[in-house]
Amino acid sequence: MLVTVSIGDINKVLKIATRKSPLALWQAEFIKSRLQYFYPDLEVELVKMSTQGDKMLNSPLSKIGGKYLFIKELEVGMLEGRADIAVHSMKDVPYELPREFEIGAILERENPLDAFVSNDFNNISELPQGSRVGSCSLRRIVQLKALRPDLVILDLRGNVNTRLRKLDNGEYDAIILACAGLIRLGFEDRIKQHLGVEQFLPAVGQGALGIEIRKGDKSISTLIEPLINKQSMNEVSAERAMNSTLEGGCSVAIGAYATSNETELQLRGMVGNVDSGDILRVEECGALSQPKELGEMVANKLLSMGARELLKGV
Repeated sequence: MLVTVSIGDINKVLKIATRKSPLALWQAEFIKSRLQYFYPDLEVELVKMSTQGDKMLNSPLSKIGGKYLFIKELEVGMLEGRADIAVHSMKDVPYELPREFEIGAILERENPLDAFVSNDFNNISELPQGSRVGSCSLRRIVQLKALRPDLVILDLRGNVNTRLRKLDNGEYDAIILACAGLIRLGFEDRIKQHLGVEQFLPAVGQGALGIEIRKGDKSISTLIEPLINKQSMNEVSAERAMNSTLEGGCSVAIGAYATSNETELQLRGMVGNVDSGDILRVEECGALSQPKELGEMVANKLLSMGARELLKGV
């Protein structure tokens, strides 16, 4: 069913700011197709931008400024009028945005789990002692070490295609990637094992696409409203509220996974320390209508268990 909304206040061409990686372009094209489904007469243009995060590939994100490096240039483009919206993977969006912006929509979530990818082994258990596993995520590293302390964890940067190429070139015995990115790019057959949340929590917002807009831009907010998936919005909001209370960024090991039914939200949260190997986990339920409160409750329980000390120790 098409939704009729006046687009008279919008420029004739809606401009989407996006990074240039294959996955980012897929995400922007997907948003474009959804918008044009609801608004067949709307012309949409992709504004491709390079970000510092895409350029600085020789160091782990935790050492060069974190996830904001992937969205700053896109926000500048919106402020300067070169773009109307920006499309992000929600796991790349910091818990605190500049005051000029807000997340206007979160779409239906793809598989949020992490994936074990290898050309020679079917799961983590099969890896021989001392195998080389690629990841630069502190969250993934601390959980990998908890499962297999004998593994050698090596830095892995670059887009999905680059990481797969490095694996195929023999630089690693296995790598850990997000299922969602592999699925979206047509690499689902590369997934050897879906890492279950009982031992391996994904990143906050992993698998969900979000649309960032200028705060208070009512015409754009109305335009993208049909794209909102309320279930995913609630689940990701709970995860982000937890992360906000913990004040977590890319330099700390934090994982979260929310699920919901018609009345209730369930949220699992994790905080770890790569140096000590310590991991704290909490699981709580709350009302579907109060995702923020549930996220804060899980975070405060983690803090009461000593999460602040673990986070400070990184």
